[in-house]
Amino acid sequence: MPEGDTVWLTAHRLHAALAGRVLTRFDLRVPRFATADLTGRTVLDVTPRGKHLLTRFEGALTLHSHLRMDGSWRVYEAGARWDGGPAHQIRAVLGNAAHTAVGYRLPVVELLRTADENQAVGHLGPDLLGPDWDPARAAANLLADPARALGEALLDQRNLAGIGNVYKSELAFLARVTPWLPVGDLPAGVPERLMATAHRLLEANKRRFDRRTMTSGLDPAQKLYVYGREGRPCPRCGSPVRRADQGDGSRERPTYWCPHCQSGPTG
Repeated sequence: MPEGDTVWLTAHRLHAALAGRVLTRFDLRVPRFATADLTGRTVLDVTPRGKHLLTRFEGALTLHSHLRMDGSWRVYEAGARWDGGPAHQIRAVLGNAAHTAVGYRLPVVELLRTADENQAVGHLGPDLLGPDWDPARAAANLLADPARALGEALLDQRNLAGIGNVYKSELAFLARVTPWLPVGDLPAGVPERLMATAHRLLEANKRRFDRRTMTSGLDPAQKLYVYGREGRPCPRCGSPVRRADQGDGSRERPTYWCPHCQSGPTG
């Protein structure tokens, strides 16, 4: 599932393949921008911003894309076969003499003036993997609505940018509270520790797609504490991990927790 670490690594690989090179192919397969053609222009950089990707070109233009649940960018050697999905799922193609980047199932693809990037990402809170990371501001944002459930507050990219559904469940487990606990009920010091833990985990995982939050335990193959482990034993106490949907009514997300180790209301 693409979260801030996955997006950072995607941007890193796109930057290595495209930055500083002249485009020999530019194809956006979305109606609004289908006629846009930036061939002949140089890619300046590819920058992650939370879960968003900003690909900048000479001429002060930016391609804004977002992976959401199942979008992906694949990088291929020039002339190699593309294998990221059927052709009808391709939304963007950026090519140069050495590499081709292909965007599959991208729900957001838009071409902006670079000066207008804030229209796409200006609402985001501090980026866990960005130069603007500010743990104190992120903690204050998290606590701004004391009645809001922790899980929903962590997923709100206006509070801090980069947390997705996997890290939401893992962070609540590490804090020993349920994702349904109102943030105003968090014990003193916990919000600050949550921000430090979130930053540490994303930093540790940003250079690999094989995400791991659990670094020790009886089973070296186990990578996550609770996410995706419904019915399996909690790594702390052995109680069966539980699963329920959590959301604000507009979108429900699967949430995992240990009913014994984590205190607070449940779904």
